[in-house]
Amino acid sequence: MISELAQAMRACRSAFIGIGLMTGVINILYLTGSIFMLEVYDRVLPSRSIPTLVAISILAAGLYGFQVALDIVRLRILSRIGLALDEGIGARVYGAVVRAPLRLVPSGDGLQPMRDLDQLRGFLSGLGPTALFDIPWMPLYLAICFLFHPLIGVTALIGCLILIGFTVLTETLTRHPVRQAMIEMTQRNALSEVGRRNAEVLAAMAMTERFGAVWAAANRRYTREQQRAADIGNGLGSLSKGLRLALQSAVLAVGAVLVIRGEASAGIMIAASILSARTLAPVELAIAHWKGFVAARQGWKRLGDLLKAFPADGEPIALPRPHKALAVETISVAPPGSRKLVVQEVGFSLEAGQCLGIVGPSGSGKSSLVRALVGVWQPARGKVRLDGAAFEQWRSEELGAAIGYLPQDVELFAGTVAQNIARFHPSPDPAAIIAAAEAAGVHQLVLRLAEGYETPIGENGTALSAGQRQRIALARALFGAPFLVVLDEPNSNLDADGEVALNQAVAGVRARGGIVVIVAHRHSALASIDRLLVLHEGRVRAFGPKEQVLRKLAQSSAAPVPAGGADVVVMGARGEKPLAPARALPEAEEHPRGDFEGSLP
Repeated sequence: MISELAQAMRACRSAFIGIGLMTGVINILYLTGSIFMLEVYDRVLPSRSIPTLVAISILAAGLYGFQVALDIVRLRILSRIGLALDEGIGARVYGAVVRAPLRLVPSGDGLQPMRDLDQLRGFLSGLGPTALFDIPWMPLYLAICFLFHPLIGVTALIGCLILIGFTVLTETLTRHPVRQAMIEMTQRNALSEVGRRNAEVLAAMAMTERFGAVWAAANRRYTREQQRAADIGNGLGSLSKGLRLALQSAVLAVGAVLVIRGEASAGIMIAASILSARTLAPVELAIAHWKGFVAARQGWKRLGDLLKAFPADGEPIALPRPHKALAVETISVAPPGSRKLVVQEVGFSLEAGQCLGIVGPSGSGKSSLVRALVGVWQPARGKVRLDGAAFEQWRSEELGAAIGYLPQDVELFAGTVAQNIARFHPSPDPAAIIAAAEAAGVHQLVLRLAEGYETPIGENGTALSAGQRQRIALARALFGAPFLVVLDEPNSNLDADGEVALNQAVAGVRARGGIVVIVAHRHSALASIDRLLVLHEGRVRAFGPKEQVLRKLAQSSAAPVPAGGADVVVMGARGEKPLAPARALPEAEEHPRGDFEGSLP
């Protein structure tokens, strides 16, 4: 099966054919210098004819100009091939980069695939590929050397074999250092990004220098491996250059002997010397650019593996916008790249207009569960369905428009307030932006900003306070009136007015027939819910109408568990006994500002 990268390169097949043809003409034109010298020594000097010299000089100048023009066109076509490769798979690589943290264990520099793509494009736009196109023409030059004289051909052939040996040695000695340098660079870049994102913590607790020492150690490892690869490549490159000069002199010496013996002319001697240098030029150029070639080859492999791990999404049939129900069919969830289940056998269903609250102690799996509910994490087992259709049956754009998500760690993007609320839609309806802001109770807050909805907020919303970021992120979750709205700790940074606005937003979603799922520790966030799900150690401890769940959890452990068919399901940690009253969840109304943290076993 042909990889996507190979398909992208195959799309440029006509360009490569053109480059091959131009390379053939260019390599024939490379003979101009040798033939010119041959004519000067064997025809012009013996005849002392100035007109002949002028004529062949004009001819040589024209051929040189044509050669330069073809070489420029060849390099420009190669650069366009690099650009075409970027345009062909750039979007796929970006999509894989942003999807990778959702399915794989984050490791090293997450932007390495983008750098690999840049490396490939840069290599194709440089002189390295020209050497690969020129190498197949080496036998032509060797054949001409043999035509001049067998000894000249043998001398040139020995030089070629030695230089090819240097090429193999370069590949063997640089493969590991280049690969290790890439690994160390990835780790160093990852540390740089961590330091940048946590600059406030580093500065506040005087950790900048200490963390800088960790970065410096990683940087030393990277530069050491890079220097090692550079030393090997540069050393072998210098040897190859010296060999080419020595071979040129050797051919000149052999030619001189042949001239003395009367077996060759002076023109053949000079022409053979020039031609032998041209014979070795492609190999020398390949060695000089071998480091880039190895890096591009490794980047090609990594990109191929990445795209294979994240195949392009199919295009399922368009489904009607969901408006009926959410069904969670006994799902189990594991973090990306892990086999450990953090949510096990959770199942429930919600109808339009209902609101579910999810509570439980830290580490009980609440955030992991909601990541599965919005399709961020794929369940290890079970299905999540909207109106009966599993998530993979929806087109990504349609599913995204039907879901509003406010994560626990709010992230806004560099741009304006309007762009963030509109989810960076290319042509959003201004009325929909304002409607989302009003639904989140943030419209007046936005109008008080310096430029209103057109206020730039900076990367991650640094121009806003934590509470403002959370409320704008809530408006983003409500943009387009999604059917399913999932809010993870939506009031963690809100003041009293913000919590009132939050409850009004939840009520608004329910009133228009949407479904809301709220994860919260503070009771005030659950004022608008009508269903409650209690998680402990990744398992459902209780689920049903809020009041009945709270009442059941407060009952004595001696109270019987409701029989099958009851609205409320209450289980022990592993299903063996009901919850004890001393460790039960208190009534929400009795502790309006309480915290669910630690209130469950």
